[in-house]
Amino acid sequence: MIDIAVVDYGMGNLRSVSKALEHVAPGRRIVVTSDPHEIDAAERVVFPGQGAMPDCMRELDSRGLRQPVIKAAAGKPFLGICIGLQLLFEHSEEGDAAGLGILPGKVVRFEKSAMRDATGHKLKVPHMGWNQVYQTRAHPMWQNIADGERFYYVHSYYVVPQHPDIVAAYSEYPERFTSAVAKDNIFAVQFHPEKSQHAGLQLLSNFVHWNGRA
Repeated sequence: MIDIAVVDYGMGNLRSVSKALEHVAPGRRIVVTSDPHEIDAAERVVFPGQGAMPDCMRELDSRGLRQPVIKAAAGKPFLGICIGLQLLFEHSEEGDAAGLGILPGKVVRFEKSAMRDATGHKLKVPHMGWNQVYQTRAHPMWQNIADGERFYYVHSYYVVPQHPDIVAAYSEYPERFTSAVAKDNIFAVQFHPEKSQHAGLQLLSNFVHWNGRA
């Protein structure tokens, strides 16, 4: 039996994700896999990734992983990380690319003209480093994580959900943007829990024990 499948479609450093999961879930069988059958068989699925959205979609399709991911997102505890969040939506400005369309909404780039902090200093894109995450509603995945806790980011694009009720958290850079979404058995984040020290490990531990219900 596979407890957790980490989807490998050739995008991003998956070793840090799997090692973090192994740390919080000793004794569980965790596999990094591009095998659709292993993804189907897993009790839980983690969908990470780094890189450009068009490249990610191309690699996902070339490995025959589109349908296994859609199926997993429809019926088992499912955690999206970074690009794994963005790919769940319908369309991205990055390369004018279509996503998986599991969640309604779009992915947009940080607006250059708005990239100044309260003192007028220019902010860089990509948004890289630690930032606070403000929870917008209670959820089992936030258990033992303080509101306003800091997590680690590396991204130039962010999601704009069509339905605000799926937003689970936001951050500010400098304007407010969605940093986590939750719908049924899906929880997905823009930040990197595997790089976020104690808070990130707590989130991954929560996922290991989450039953897929809000």
